[in-house]
Amino acid sequence: MLHSKSFVKKSRAGRVTKVVREHYLRDDIYCGASICKVCDSSVARLSASASTILVLDTNVVLNQIDLLENPAIDDVVVLSVVLDEVKNKNMAVYNRLRALCSNSLRKFFVFSNEHHKDTYVKEMSGESKNDRNDRAIRVASQWYQSHLGDEVRVLLITNDRENRRKAVEEGIFAETVESYVKSLGQPDLLDLLVQPASEDVDMAEVEDLRPSKRKVIYNEHKPMSEITSGLHRGIYHQGKLRVNRYNPFEAYVGSESIGDEIVIYGRTNMNRAFDSDIVAVELLPQDQWHEEKSLSIAEDEEDEEDVHLVPSSADDAPRTTLPQQDSSRETNPVSYRPFGRVVGIIKRNWHSYCGSLEPMPMPAGSGSVANALFVSKDRRIPKIRIQTRQLENLLDKRIIVAVDSWDFLSRYPSGHYVRTIGEIGDRDTESEVVLIENDIISRPFSAQVLACLPPLPWSVSPIDLSNPNRMDLCHLRVFSVDPPGCKDIDDALHCSTLPNGNFEVGVHIADVTNFVFPGTPLDDEAAQRGTSTYLVERRIDMLPKPLTEDICSLRADVERLAFSVIWEMTPEAEVISTRFTKSIIKSSAAMSYVEAQARMDDSRLMDPLTTDLRNMNTLAKIMRLRRIDRGALTLASAEVKFQIDTETHDPLDIGMYQIREANQMVEEFMLAANVSVAKQILDHFPLCSLLRRHPTPTREMLEPLLRTAAAVGLHLDVSSSKALADSLDHALGDDPYFNKLIRILATRCMTQAVYFCSGDLSRPEYHHYGLAAPLYTHFTSPIRRYADVIVHRLLAASLNIDKLPSIFQDRPQLTSISDNLNYRHRNAQMAGRASVELHTLIYFRKRPTDAEARIVKIRSNGFIVFVPKYGIEGPVYLTSRAEKGGGEWYVDEPQQKIKKMDGSLSYSVLQAVKIHMEVVEPQPNRPKLQLTLI
Repeated sequence: MLHSKSFVKKSRAGRVTKVVREHYLRDDIYCGASICKVCDSSVARLSASASTILVLDTNVVLNQIDLLENPAIDDVVVLSVVLDEVKNKNMAVYNRLRALCSNSLRKFFVFSNEHHKDTYVKEMSGESKNDRNDRAIRVASQWYQSHLGDEVRVLLITNDRENRRKAVEEGIFAETVESYVKSLGQPDLLDLLVQPASEDVDMAEVEDLRPSKRKVIYNEHKPMSEITSGLHRGIYHQGKLRVNRYNPFEAYVGSESIGDEIVIYGRTNMNRAFDSDIVAVELLPQDQWHEEKSLSIAEDEEDEEDVHLVPSSADDAPRTTLPQQDSSRETNPVSYRPFGRVVGIIKRNWHSYCGSLEPMPMPAGSGSVANALFVSKDRRIPKIRIQTRQLENLLDKRIIVAVDSWDFLSRYPSGHYVRTIGEIGDRDTESEVVLIENDIISRPFSAQVLACLPPLPWSVSPIDLSNPNRMDLCHLRVFSVDPPGCKDIDDALHCSTLPNGNFEVGVHIADVTNFVFPGTPLDDEAAQRGTSTYLVERRIDMLPKPLTEDICSLRADVERLAFSVIWEMTPEAEVISTRFTKSIIKSSAAMSYVEAQARMDDSRLMDPLTTDLRNMNTLAKIMRLRRIDRGALTLASAEVKFQIDTETHDPLDIGMYQIREANQMVEEFMLAANVSVAKQILDHFPLCSLLRRHPTPTREMLEPLLRTAAAVGLHLDVSSSKALADSLDHALGDDPYFNKLIRILATRCMTQAVYFCSGDLSRPEYHHYGLAAPLYTHFTSPIRRYADVIVHRLLAASLNIDKLPSIFQDRPQLTSISDNLNYRHRNAQMAGRASVELHTLIYFRKRPTDAEARIVKIRSNGFIVFVPKYGIEGPVYLTSRAEKGGGEWYVDEPQQKIKKMDGSLSYSVLQAVKIHMEVVEPQPNRPKLQLTLI
């Protein structure tokens, strides 16, 4: 059946055209109910025992997705009109709804009501789109009831009073979400309900458990029409709010309109904005730009936290190319940096948060509703008030809470309980919190994903051997060098001497795309995860283990499929030729960095494999020096290595990660392969190649480094990466650790390297500052990075091995993929660091320790130190919380010193100090590693 709709459209040029839209209607769309005697039961999703089938309206899905994900809610019909509306309004909820509908363990069925001849409704004259959609939902509910008869009740769930009234008048069973949940007889489910925002101000104020005095705490947000007008007139400035990780009362908004970051100081000026919200900001009068309290003192005393010392961290700096410093700003009245206040929220970034409830007495009466304050583990998040009927079971648990609303009359936002993670302090629970807080996808791989894998045991087939596009390189002496215990080996090397005295050097990368095909559930899952995540005690894989540890892993003594980059090089490491080929290899050795280094260092060993290692190392050193001569930076980071108990998974020892020549050798050839591949794919696909760039840091971003260097009599030239690299090489002091400290500080001033689509930027913007490379990409780790999977497909297409997938013709989609890769890559880094912090706490909980540290940042009430032995950084306080003004100490900003007023004692940046480290818990359920001066 065909339904057509025509209308007249007028172009800008005045030309009038008639547009006809055709809408096809069918009578063979199945209802999805197992009890139905008319429809095909083989496609049924709803259970045969269901006494009630639920039909949801759009707002119920948008607001109550946490409830819907609970297994107690099942036998749900999701109408296509609802699915489309949700997709248009909230992609995050849409994705969660689609996951429910595709989960074979859940009874959710998508019904195409918009294409069924009995449920499609035409628009009526004068009817709004919202009213038309509500009518379509009622018509579909009515059809389901008549279609299935009296054997089952079809219940429309809607909180819309008018929609519910019309439904009842039309003979449809209809209830609110709350009344339906109450009918289930599971009181705990009521905790999952999102309360309408209008009810927020009528709730008891949790902080003192007395009725609200309705005192106005925050300014009302400006309406969007006023915000839009203000942005156009330059009165307001738009940007993303970044709350300081160590001081939740201090935030920054990077504003393109003024080319600087605007400081937002205090909860009042933040005006209910959360970290990562897109906000509209109004500048404060200029005479207030430097009259705030010292930025290192927290403004709001109701949160009794040590937030008044603000350590620096590269993680806190918003990574834009705007002029800026890291988010831990110096208190420098001379800078006159702009201060502002939030006047409106343009886009919320609320999501679920992990934490625990603030300890409180139990209310009288079992099962009664208790008001409680939720405290997030993330200090940047304000306390959230919730209502719960299960307080006794939650007080000692890590739980997840979602935010529902934040009224301007309420000190805290209101939210609801989502689920319990586990016992507070349990290592597995706290590791799960790390994953949830950083939005790491750790769910088990679905049956659909696993169905994409080849059966085990897998081996190279005769078809692979006879493939004209794949070279058999099993005769080569290939080897891999990785961290100890590595199972997901995705790169291997070879180096053989040619008759002309040159070397043939190969980088062989696991041919993941031979098993991961575009558009499959396996590919979709890998694209969503973006990268593997490495925690201290485990790995969260991007791809299923049969691929990562067996089929694709380039293990020793087994034939594996690879994608190879092979160069002919002179003994001076000059590249004569480069070729790319799909290949079959058989690794002769899988070595750890320590084993490879020991081979190279043992003069008694002269076997062929050791000779290959030494030749490669010689070439790598030349390549490295040449790269540094071009301006590549040799930076440093405080990487921590744990020794983990194999049975308990507790840390046994902790120390700085040691970099050997073997590490640098492998890194050099991986960099070279990535550069060669970047050139190849860009030559063939100039508009759709996936590349990686590292934007040049601005002078303002490097200012903290320059100030620190100047304080110790060191001049750093930052006019180019080459100038900075040379300056760092000459930054030598009496302290053997001095140079590494300077390099660590330099690393923190850098911008974030990012993936991008080549068609989105001009050629000069492709530059990778840190590597001093005009072109760069990621090709060498497809087992653990989806970016490399994309690059493998581009490389294969450039060699006419495979066709380029159709997605590469869709630039907006490629940009979206790049954005997700950057998001996932950064989250994986943050999760890794959070895992290190967690295991550091576990390690030092029973091991109070004294150690030597270096001062890396001066503050008005203390300083930040770095502990080289353990790779740990943290604050050391010189003044107590009561001494807000700094007490008897004052800061000499130019000299980067903090001195006693009487001049008897002073501490300066990069000075060595002795500290004591122990785990304390000043706030319930918030343990921290406290550093104190000895």
